[in-house]
Amino acid sequence: MKDITEKEFNMIRTYIKSTFGINLGDEKRSLVYSRLRTVLQDKNIDSFSDYYDYLIADKSGEAVTTFIDKITTNHTFFMREVDHFYYFRDTVLPFIKTEFEREKDLRLWCAGCSSGEESYTLQMFIQDFFKNDKSWNTEILATDISTTVLDKAVYGVYTNESIAALPRTWQSEYFIRQDAETSVVTDAVKKLITYRKFNLMDEKFHFRKKFQVIFCRNVMIYFDAKTRDELVQKFYDLTEPGGYLFIGHSESLNHTNTKYKYLMPATYRREK
Repeated sequence: MKDITEKEFNMIRTYIKSTFGINLGDEKRSLVYSRLRTVLQDKNIDSFSDYYDYLIADKSGEAVTTFIDKITTNHTFFMREVDHFYYFRDTVLPFIKTEFEREKDLRLWCAGCSSGEESYTLQMFIQDFFKNDKSWNTEILATDISTTVLDKAVYGVYTNESIAALPRTWQSEYFIRQDAETSVVTDAVKKLITYRKFNLMDEKFHFRKKFQVIFCRNVMIYFDAKTRDELVQKFYDLTEPGGYLFIGHSESLNHTNTKYKYLMPATYRREK
């Protein structure tokens, strides 16, 4: 297998930047090679130049799907950056219940949901909060560009070790133990999350209603400043007045360019 040349690497990283917003530095050249070489071998493609041509020419969508699944890093876990979830429980949900009592429609978007740990955690907090009021629509939207992680999220099977961080009452109420190693999320929780493939670099976001809450955590670390600013503006336009945006703790917004109000680390609000 030939190594990836500088020219080939530049072609591939330009493609992923323009298509998915992901900004690969020079140091990622070996990572691109290691993650894609098995694809070239499986397809009997001799060089990364030929692979690039194959990627661009493919109309079925299969090549792009495999490409993004290989290139993206999907690392997450239950209760990650837990202070966000407690703030969501103690401040955001009471705000939604008060302000949208007439509609009884909770609208939350988990963007870059990966393998589902974040979206399921949010839904379990929601179920606890609305336990005594079943009149609300509590279905949420969770999206990602990787079909591999979306399939895992829909399947909802996790190791018992990974769910140990959750309250024991949740482990017994919202999971069914499969065996000594794994448990599966109950259908009652699964049906309240819509998983969908979605590219945050799409020119327009076609949603009928605005969201009261958007979680987009540890996604924008892969974007350059211009891409981040453009995406945050789209989020802002889709946020209800008084609604919230949560990003990762390793991320920050450009306070000069954004209209969101800073509340606490990685937590912002659109003023009412």
